[in-house]
Amino acid sequence: MESIIHVDNLVKQYKKAKQPSVNHISFDVKPGEFFAFLGPNGAGKTTTISILTTTLSMTSGTVKIAGYDLEKEAKKVRENIGIIFQNPSLDLDLSAEENIRLHVSTYGLYPYRPLYSLMPKAYKDRIEELAEIVGIRDTMFKKLKTFSGGMKRKLEIIRSLMHNPKILFLDEPTQGLDPSSRLSLWQYLQKVRKEENITIFLTTHYLDEAEEADRICILNQGEILMLGTPAEMKNRLLKDKTMRIDANDRPALQEELERMDVWYTEEDHYLNVSYQEQTPQAILSQIKTPLTMLDVQQPTLEAAYVDLLKQTGRTEDK
Repeated sequence: MESIIHVDNLVKQYKKAKQPSVNHISFDVKPGEFFAFLGPNGAGKTTTISILTTTLSMTSGTVKIAGYDLEKEAKKVRENIGIIFQNPSLDLDLSAEENIRLHVSTYGLYPYRPLYSLMPKAYKDRIEELAEIVGIRDTMFKKLKTFSGGMKRKLEIIRSLMHNPKILFLDEPTQGLDPSSRLSLWQYLQKVRKEENITIFLTTHYLDEAEEADRICILNQGEILMLGTPAEMKNRLLKDKTMRIDANDRPALQEELERMDVWYTEEDHYLNVSYQEQTPQAILSQIKTPLTMLDVQQPTLEAAYVDLLKQTGRTEDK
């Protein structure tokens, strides 16, 4: 399957900078893939996404977006991408629909008309379709100053998809949103992805948002540290896995664990059991003491990410 994003040996070197911000990186993204681009502040994420979205020139390398050469066919690239940046660029004194109407006319998608009723049917149909998907159909004609942060983000989704792009770039899309709004926004983004058959390219500091990604690329100091699925990263980086167990007869349980040569630590309310190659089931099947507590700790992407930065001697910027 041909890649919808192809990056080969990409370099961005700013004048007077000692090191390149992006240092010979290469990766591919498949059509319909949810691809997460992670890394600490200053890793080169924003520089890379700015290049891919044609807002920043590269120093060297080859980039193709939706089959078009980034340098030679920038206009074609822009026709095939939608972008949601960290900071919304919306006019709060206009209605949601007026913001979209101004946007599509500015980008030449539809000619500007002073009234919604005068806009082409194709424009109206597209707005209704997308507003229904993201759940703000009833508020499209209300002033944006009445919108919550989550609703503004949903409006940005509609605006970025008006031209039926093949790729949606999301640069910290939930920055500043409360947990409920973050969850709601991601439910709609996944719905959009499915119904629009769209590729998602995400940068985020919220590691839980990347748990559902098909693949993850971790960048630091302009270089790729690791590229793979979330499961591959967790299995490769997190050798020690844990589960919490306890019993009314804790001494008997401890004696069994010691006899099995299983390493554990004693906490106030449970025993913290570590294992590597074994599975929880293999350990539990050998325990005869009745348990009063069992909690298998699932490895997280965030733990794997932090461990990777520690292993490479590169820590998250503060």
